[in-house]
Formats: sequence, C-alpha cells, structure tokens
Amino acid sequence: MPPGLDLEPALAGLRGAILQVPSSVSAIKVGGERAYARVRSGEDVRLEARPVTVHRLEVTGAVARTAGDGTAVVDVDVVVECSSGTYVRAIARDLGESLGTGGHLTALRRTAVGPFHVEEARTLAEIAAESAEAPPALTSMTDIATRCFPSLHLDDAAAAGVRVGRPVAEAPAEGLHAALAPDGHLLALVANRDGAARPVLVVDPA
Repeated sequence: MPPGLDLEPALAGLRGAILQVPSSVSAIKVGGERAYARVRSGEDVRLEARPVTVHRLEVTGAVARTAGDGTAVVDVDVVVECSSGTYVRAIARDLGESLGTGGHLTALRRTAVGPFHVEEARTLAEIAAESAEAPPALTSMTDIATRCFPSLHLDDAAAAGVRVGRPVAEAPAEGLHAALAPDGHLLALVANRDGAARPVLVVDPA
C-alpha cells in the first residue's frame, strides 16, 4: 500500500447490505431505453439506488503510478464477492468519492457465478483440441441443475408423469427443484403451486 493511503474506512462503508446507485452507463432500461444509450445521446441519466449485498471487498494490492498526463494515481486491485445486481464499476466510483477523488474501473475479471468457478472453465482452443480426438467432455444438465437447485428424487410413476407435464407431490420447500429420475438423471425443473410440484421446464420428455 502506498505510504499514507488508508482505504479501509472507505471500504467499510461499501461492504454488507447497502443501497447502490448503478452506473449511468449500465444496461438498465429507463423508459424502455437502455441507460447507456441515453447517456451516449447526451442525456443526464440518474438511476435510483437499489439494495445489493457486498459479501467481500478486499484489497490485494495497491501501486502508486503516474498517468500519461502526469497525474498521480493509485491502481488498486480488489477481490469482490457480491449479490446479483451489484455493479463493480459503481464500487470503484463510490470508493473514489469516499476518498474525495475520482475512481473508475480499469479491468474486471469474473471468477465465479453461483456454484461455478473459473477453475472449471476451458478455453475454446482447449475444447477444440479435445474434440479433435473425441467429443469434448461437457458439464451435464443433471450436474448443472443439481448444483443450482435442491433435488427432488422421483419414483418410476412420478417420473413418467413429469415427462408428460403432470404434477408430483409437493416439494419440501419453495423455489425451483431439480426433479430426478430413479437413475439420477434430470427430468425437469419443478416448483410448488396449488399444493403440488408442477413442471416449469421439462428437459427429458416422454
């Protein structure tokens, strides 16, 4: 950390459950038009604050530099874990404002989305090399669904019904569930409605 720079007081106010004003050049629609399009046309766009949660905001490095025009700047590297709907560029903006100066995002790398992490990803070149020998090993729908949603294991009769869109016994909790056949593969996504778990999306129809 450059001498005399204490970011922690400013960072503390950006963690946890906060109200965040999205960037005016976001893709949020204002009157049916994207905010960034309105800004590009010269309009002054001000978006309403919305609740988000920043679970982690940690500085991993800070280096004092000089910009091309001679302005002294500090490049700060951070790790952010946040709820859906959080704008990381707005965190940079708000950090700069808290410090009484400007702040903007120069680079962003997403390393996880929900239960999926970048360590599991492969480049297109890697997939192409694999497919030259055999079909590439892709993550199955069953694996994706069971990592994202609670599982609902069905017997043969219930599985046959779900395949044609019929409801099954009510799931133990609200929200989407992965309905699985007796052999464990994904049949459908179901959700409780009117006292039963009803198919929302059937991926293995009869």
